[in-house]
Amino acid sequence: MNLLIEVAAFAVAIGVLVVVHEYGHYSVARLCGVKVLRFSIGFGRPLATWVGRKSGTEWTISALPLGGYVKMLDERDPGPGILPPDLPYAFNRQHVAKRIAIVLAGPLANFLLAVALFSIVFATGVVEPVARLATPPVGSVAARAGFDGGETIVSIGDMQGADVEAVRSWSDLRWKLLDAAFDHRRVVLRAHDGRGTYDFQVDLRDVAERDLDDDFLGKLGFDQGGTLSVAAVEPGSAAERAGLEPGDTLRTVGGAPIDGAQAFIAYVKAHAGRPIVLGIDRGAPAQRLLLTVVPDSREDAQTGAAAGRIGAALGTQVQTVNVRYGLGQSVARSVRRTWDIAVYSLRMFGRMLTGQASLKNLSGPVTIADYAGKSAQLGWAPFLSFLSLVSISLGVLNLLPIPVLDGGHLLYYLVEAATGKAVSERWQLVLQRAGLVCIVVLSAIALFNDLARLIHF
Repeated sequence: MNLLIEVAAFAVAIGVLVVVHEYGHYSVARLCGVKVLRFSIGFGRPLATWVGRKSGTEWTISALPLGGYVKMLDERDPGPGILPPDLPYAFNRQHVAKRIAIVLAGPLANFLLAVALFSIVFATGVVEPVARLATPPVGSVAARAGFDGGETIVSIGDMQGADVEAVRSWSDLRWKLLDAAFDHRRVVLRAHDGRGTYDFQVDLRDVAERDLDDDFLGKLGFDQGGTLSVAAVEPGSAAERAGLEPGDTLRTVGGAPIDGAQAFIAYVKAHAGRPIVLGIDRGAPAQRLLLTVVPDSREDAQTGAAAGRIGAALGTQVQTVNVRYGLGQSVARSVRRTWDIAVYSLRMFGRMLTGQASLKNLSGPVTIADYAGKSAQLGWAPFLSFLSLVSISLGVLNLLPIPVLDGGHLLYYLVEAATGKAVSERWQLVLQRAGLVCIVVLSAIALFNDLARLIHF
């Protein structure tokens, strides 16, 4: 059943994103007076074809659904040639400004789709975890700022007390701190707990570029505070030997309260082969039990040192809030969120090229299908948010200055606009071959990462 949901969600996601991207090219090409010969969803053998009565465009659904294309009338294409009456409608005969507009229209359509989808999510409301912190690890950025755990962050501002923005959820906190970390700024987080409201100065000036990844907040010591429970227990694991069961609520470890997964995992890793005492609640009404667990010793993939592992999947129950904005605010926030994600994607790609970030961050169709299915099962709002993220990624990817992508063609036309001379066909052919090599290499890396995640090697 999950596989069917993944396949269906992936098909919907790819279909929507490809249609929107290619329709951007198509609509602007028509506005610029270019004749469009074919609009294809997918590649390879056509499965269904029909011809528009007014435009004469051939609309096609093809066998390989991973992409699509718009074929325009162009004198450079091989074939019998173009009849003289059709020459004014050829793409290559258009002014360079029109060609730039046509090329930009596809990625721009993806960004506009993301803005529209985010606006729907923000305007209708989405349930998200509140920005409540667990106890931070000693020496972390969060600990040095003075957080003890249990605080709920409500706003973020600069050191002068200006540019204060409300923080309404955990994802809101993540994006605002990520933006500040990219700029290596110091910020002030306002938070409250049961005793009062306080300001905390968070110094992000020394955050390394390589740490700005999916686990960004965790590396700073910011972990979601909530109730930790056991979701599943691996057969033959240390957790099973100790008597842990799915549904157990973790209350204490080594006599100290547990309020976040990150601190608990760090504690377990630091006690490889050494017994630890867990305080748990089991059943209803809850019965408090003390269990002794001896974590198995495994080699840490990053440090190579021995690390403890008990073999239990964890779940966190967190306080949630329904985040909803007015229409104007929703559109404004959507534009800002789309811009932030696009800039983050570009910076991440740049760090991968310079070796500051791992190529493991590249994902392919298998990972996209997996996340599409998971987000669809969570509800329409997570699925629309997922579509927005992938749409932005597709727009950014196509703007990269790699020949065969929109960004490569854009580079040619910008050179032509600046020099008054088109890039020679010989150079275009050479660069196109280099671009194909780049795409093949990136696709191979992304597919390898997909398989590595799938079979855990």
